[in-house]
Amino acid sequence: MPRTRLYAGERLRDLRRAIGLNQRAMAARLGLSVSYLSQLEGGERPLTAAVSAALARHFPAALADIEGEAPARRLSLLAAALADPSVAPIDAESIGRLADERPDVADRFIALHAAKRAAEERAALAEEAMTTGTDLAGAGARLPWEAVRDWFHDAGNYVDALDRAGEALAGTGEALERQIAQHDVTLAVDPDDAAPLARFDGSVLTLAAAAPAETRRFLVAHRLAAIALADPIAAIVAAAPLATDEARRLLSIGLANYAAGALVMPYAAFRAEAKAVRHDIDRLSRRFGVSFEQACHRLSTLQRLGAEGVPFYFCRVDMAGNITKRHSATRLQFARFGGACPLWHVHEAAAIPDRILVQHAETPDSVRYVSMAKGLVKPSGRFARAPRRYAVVLGCEAVHAADFVYADAVGVSHGQAAAPTPIGISCRLCPRSDCDQRAFPPTDRAIRVDPARRGVVPYSVV
Repeated sequence: MPRTRLYAGERLRDLRRAIGLNQRAMAARLGLSVSYLSQLEGGERPLTAAVSAALARHFPAALADIEGEAPARRLSLLAAALADPSVAPIDAESIGRLADERPDVADRFIALHAAKRAAEERAALAEEAMTTGTDLAGAGARLPWEAVRDWFHDAGNYVDALDRAGEALAGTGEALERQIAQHDVTLAVDPDDAAPLARFDGSVLTLAAAAPAETRRFLVAHRLAAIALADPIAAIVAAAPLATDEARRLLSIGLANYAAGALVMPYAAFRAEAKAVRHDIDRLSRRFGVSFEQACHRLSTLQRLGAEGVPFYFCRVDMAGNITKRHSATRLQFARFGGACPLWHVHEAAAIPDRILVQHAETPDSVRYVSMAKGLVKPSGRFARAPRRYAVVLGCEAVHAADFVYADAVGVSHGQAAAPTPIGISCRLCPRSDCDQRAFPPTDRAIRVDPARRGVVPYSVV
């Protein structure tokens, strides 16, 4: 049966604006020419199977909303299922053909993938419930944070309009203090050790004296961005498909933080310096007056069309192994629930602050990575309040090792690396059957228990 001709120009344009991309960037994301995308948005051309497949791969929820038919839902779900890191990559055209020509096979694959994900999430949530002693049946309390984190993930952790606007503010050459003063904002410092990092009453921005200098500088940049770029931030938030006011407020804060990063670390200058020093974080931190974590995070956002940086993954892990920030421009994905792989060096880094650890690792899909992890301590300003301890990790695929100074420590950039450490996403999602560090069996595999044979773990994975 031929596909129904569907003209969805206005909704396609709304989607592009919601994620903050111009036509050129959106066209590149979908593999189209700018002129063709312009014709689609203008209602001059209908969505084709290839365009729908590209939308399904990058924006599955948006495609389902645009098309609203069973074939569109099938295509969206199939693209999401085939994006699973445990499945070899498949091009968008082939996905569209499979959905159109063999819907029975597509539906069975979608059902299998849904069952796999449901089992994984049930296991992770059950574990969390047992650990915390709470009822997670109404886990919607986490929805705003998760929704905003997913919004940034869908946007590729790059918001073109704000990135360029922040870079333009930096290009004036004026100090942050003078720029924010032009908006009738006065800076003050609160000497109270218990003061919040920052508070703003509409005219006075008060910063905590206990906060490090780079933190105070970033807080000034955040407030400046929130004021100077209020209109574009509001437009992006209004167009974002978020269900709650809390999520919208969180997105607004996140977008101001993003713009602040672009202001203190302007794209072109930061990318050029990062390339020159082979992404040495300490050198970048000194050059731009930012913290180690801020520099790492900014490196993960360098995805401007035509001026892309090295595709990195970045995350922050606390002392309990919880991932509190995450983004990946690589094929590596992070577990949505539960802890990360115990063989990942970030755990050791969290326990030993101020030391950089480097790891050469391989995931179950045979992709090799080199990563840098460092444990950090944020002082509280007083003995009675414990400092924050956590670790950040920044990594890239091993093919980019020559541009990553830390790869020298394990010989990857010179082609002399030892065998990589086998890591996974998490124990419940990892298919490896021979891991001595396994905390739990994989949720989608059976186990065999032999009372007469005992290994490091009391079972074997079938």
